[in-house]
Amino acid sequence: MDNSRRIVVNGQEIRERVVGEGDPVLMIHGWGANLELLGPLAQNLEGFDYRLYMLDLPGFGGSAEPPAPYTIFDYAAFCIAYLDLHRLEQVHYFGHSLGGRIGLILGSDYSDRLKSMVLSNSAGIKSRQPMYSQLRLRLYRSVRKSLNRLGAAAIAQDLRQRYNKRYGSPDFQAASGVMRKTLVNVIGQDLLPNAYRVNIPTVLIWGDADTETPLWMGEKLERAIPDAALIVHEGAGHYAYLDYARRTASIMNALYSVDDSQVT
Repeated sequence: MDNSRRIVVNGQEIRERVVGEGDPVLMIHGWGANLELLGPLAQNLEGFDYRLYMLDLPGFGGSAEPPAPYTIFDYAAFCIAYLDLHRLEQVHYFGHSLGGRIGLILGSDYSDRLKSMVLSNSAGIKSRQPMYSQLRLRLYRSVRKSLNRLGAAAIAQDLRQRYNKRYGSPDFQAASGVMRKTLVNVIGQDLLPNAYRVNIPTVLIWGDADTETPLWMGEKLERAIPDAALIVHEGAGHYAYLDYARRTASIMNALYSVDDSQVT
């Protein structure tokens, strides 16, 4: 049975699901996902005393697209507005992939609103492209700019479509309109500087078989975040928290249940 509901946050209609009773936890999905993919983890948390707040971010699942392209900072601010709507002063946090990007901003710029957080296969660390990819992109941009300058806008647009079709990522291909520009904004932001400023207890969950956000990214985040621990699920991919849902729930509870008075 679908126990989700529709609400309005900052003038935008979104879908949310709130279950359980106890200490509040905000749970945020990854790019191209929705709150359903948080369901297995939520079910494994049912034995613990938490009130779980799950939502489809603007542009995903049952939520409306944003009126204009978002940046990752816009998504973080939207999550704060969501907490304000529910009058939640402080919460624990769980984020996967895109939700990890948001967590890095919340944990650095809005740390007073979080008690602790768990990030699974977090994005946000930029990987250096091979030299041939960089040269190809520079050449493409140079040619397109020249075509526009010569008044050949139609040819430039055709070149753009062909380039995107051949070299665009699956997420880029699936997105359109405002969400395609949003994706470009999101993946173009390097959040390593934010990671250094995260000042809440953090656990990083990773899969050693993740090819989208490889394990070295998790290791880099563990070194950057002052109070972080990295836990690797053997054989798990980009959805490590789903591959090991019960174990991930136990890890989350171990972190979330630490009494504030024990933290120094």
